[in-house]
Amino acid sequence: MEGSLMEKRSSLSILLVLIALNLIFQMAESSSERAVHIVYVDRPKDVDPEAYDIQVLSSVLGSEDAARKALLYSYKTAASGFSASLTPKQVEDIRKKEGVLQVAPSKPLQLHGGAGNMRLTK
Repeated sequence: MEGSLMEKRSSLSILLVLIALNLIFQMAESSSERAVHIVYVDRPKDVDPEAYDIQVLSSVLGSEDAARKALLYSYKTAASGFSASLTPKQVEDIRKKEGVLQVAPSKPLQLHGGAGNMRLTK
């Protein structure tokens, strides 16, 4: 009887360790691999842009709440699309969605400074 109890405790301990390791790897993967991407879409004219963007993101991220957290900005004027924080797998999945035209990594740009700008202040 005691051997059986020890086996159950050992099995339970191993299971708990595996669950903990799985959670740690999932958290590390989701936070370290995320990068901001701009997703260009062909939105229907009669829909709210942000609602459409959340719908597209929800289909990949699994929930509206996750989509709202990932959505950074909805572009409505010069471009049709949104920026969001996505993992490489999510980028791959969203590229396959109907209405998605292009997915591009966001690259921060720096404005030129220096002597050229000094002339404007005189």
